[in-house]
Amino acid sequence: MNAGDTAFILLCAAFVFIMTPGLAFFYGGMVRRKNVGNTMMQCVFIMGVSVIMWVLVGYALSFGGNHAGIIGGAKWFGFNGVGMKPGPYASTIPNLAFAAFQMMFAMITPALITGSVAGRMKFKALVLFIILWSLIVYYPMAHMVWGEGGFLAKIGSVDFAGGNVVHITSGVSGLVLALTLGKRRGYDQGVYHVHNTPFVFLGAALLWFGWYGFNAGSALAANGLAAHAFMTTSVSAAAGLVSWMLIEVFSEGKTTLVGASTGLVIGLVAITPGAGFVPMWAAVICGLLVSPICYFGVKLIKGKLKIDDALDAFGCHGIGGIWGGIATGLFGMTSINGVAKWNGLVFGETRLFVAQIIGIFVSIAVAVVGSLICIAIVRIFTPLRVEERAEKIGLDVSEHGENAYPSFNGLD
Repeated sequence: MNAGDTAFILLCAAFVFIMTPGLAFFYGGMVRRKNVGNTMMQCVFIMGVSVIMWVLVGYALSFGGNHAGIIGGAKWFGFNGVGMKPGPYASTIPNLAFAAFQMMFAMITPALITGSVAGRMKFKALVLFIILWSLIVYYPMAHMVWGEGGFLAKIGSVDFAGGNVVHITSGVSGLVLALTLGKRRGYDQGVYHVHNTPFVFLGAALLWFGWYGFNAGSALAANGLAAHAFMTTSVSAAAGLVSWMLIEVFSEGKTTLVGASTGLVIGLVAITPGAGFVPMWAAVICGLLVSPICYFGVKLIKGKLKIDDALDAFGCHGIGGIWGGIATGLFGMTSINGVAKWNGLVFGETRLFVAQIIGIFVSIAVAVVGSLICIAIVRIFTPLRVEERAEKIGLDVSEHGENAYPSFNGLD
């Protein structure tokens, strides 16, 4: 046991917690006034439900034992046996501290999905979907990547802080939901404007702040690897921000606060799987390239394919997470972190790169199949989409009976 490591991980857990309220501001600022409360509430309810689920079954199914490399076991149901002594995943911190840190990942991940369904999904349907999705998609993915005996870990695929587990699964699941729900009414006729730019930047700033806990904390100790992950996180976020600004200058002639905020977030997404594996110069490349990849990816999804991924959950987290996993296979180094069994492709070895590609495809498949199962179950109990009138008046009033801006009387 180490008091410094314990304090560090608990502080990092608190950092990761603030990411979900930050995401609520980030997403809430992007939607129309009439939907901001509903959009933020979609994140807020997860802050409660995810904690209860994690304590009752989530931690056990993710990390409590191993069944076929796909799912955990029942030994830690209700946190039974999860105490103050170290567990099997970190020798210098209490099992409770590790569980608390991982609990925050189980909170932020399903919240990312909500960006794809903004403005048109029934709140009751979303609640049921998120509960089922956590059971069917998130907990198995967490076990396969990070759990003892996990399938993807055994084949050599690495994911330092959640490229597969967090970003690819949530982004792909968001895309499946967006396709299932269809476009927002009037999507092809009207122009959707960001309603509160300061909210967007506040959310992005909180996400960047929390991401230091997300990535550095994944070292599970206050050590050099944590410092390395802290700095690669900083570098990639900064590179993503600058790269997005440059794209806007060349394409629009001016930069925007929303664009800069988006760029820094996808820079964080890109470095997440490789933060503790790639050298610092590679973190610059990760961030610089993720912005054009996601920028043109969003253009393809919304412009050519006409898919209403409302707040670009797949365009940013799905595509950014896929690039991050590929980049880890390109630039990963065993000398930085021995968890990586091989060096990346640019250093002349192929096995890590192949393992990363397999991990990405498995993550996509689990997200697609799992989401379709969740959708089918939810539809037994309730329609997925709100009625036309409810969508027109806004989900704040129709779903929650409240208004984020009660004194505003203008058109939305």
